[in-house]
Formats: sequence, C-alpha cells, structure tokens
Amino acid sequence: MRFSRLLAAALVPMGVWGWSAPGFAESVNSHAVQPLPDLGVSALRIFGALLLVLALFLGGVWLFKNSQRALGRTNGANKLHVVEVKSLGNRQSLCVIGYGRQRMLVGSSPAGVSLVSQLPEALPTEENVGPTPSFADALQSILHRKS
Repeated sequence: MRFSRLLAAALVPMGVWGWSAPGFAESVNSHAVQPLPDLGVSALRIFGALLLVLALFLGGVWLFKNSQRALGRTNGANKLHVVEVKSLGNRQSLCVIGYGRQRMLVGSSPAGVSLVSQLPEALPTEENVGPTPSFADALQSILHRKS
C-alpha cells in the first residue's frame, strides 16, 4: 500500500504522459544502446582537451605577467640610466649614472659599489640622452681594445 502511494506520487507530475511514460521510456532506451567509441579517438579527444586547457592556462599566466607591456601601458620614461662607463682594470670601473637631471660618479669594484662624487646637473637638452657613438666608432673601439 505504501509502495502504491509512492508510485502514484511519482507518476502524478507526469501530467500529459500519464501511465504510458514508463513504457515509452523503456522502448526508447532499449533501442538506443550504442557501442562504445574507439579508444584511440577518445584518447585523442582527451589529449586535445588537455592541450587546450594548458594553452589557455599558460596564455593567462603570460598575460598576467606581461599585462603592462601587452596592454601598451608604460610608467613613463625611465629616469635611471647609465650615461658612461670607463673600465679601470680587472673588475674595476667608474660609471656616470643619471637619474632625471642629476648625475653621480660611482665606482664599482669586487668589494662593492660606492659614490665617488656628485656631478653637476645635466642641461634640459641632455636629459635622458647618453652619448650614442656611431656603429663604426663603436666597432673601432672594440677592435682596438682587443689588440
């Protein structure tokens, strides 16, 4: 008796289908049995889906890390730059460092980096502009240094 109530409660929401719905479902499902797909095709689809997910993940990581460059945003001109470097020997050099219009003479050695002196400010026309020798001059200086 209890089972018949549960069955009636389950079949009442069927509405239009009425009592013929379970028989209809059985007839449809009995003929709908299909063979399993080929293992090679399934493996290929899984591998392709994995490659797609990995490509999306790596693309998202690259975009996150390079979002400033990818979106064309910059934080303005670089204010810190090396104006000139002169080697003094084995692993020792003097550098003129520019920050905006300020100039500093810095010494570099294996023991560390130290400020040698504060240089006069650069002219507004010299700001962020270092000496740019021609290619021929740079090549000649490299060739003379090696000989």
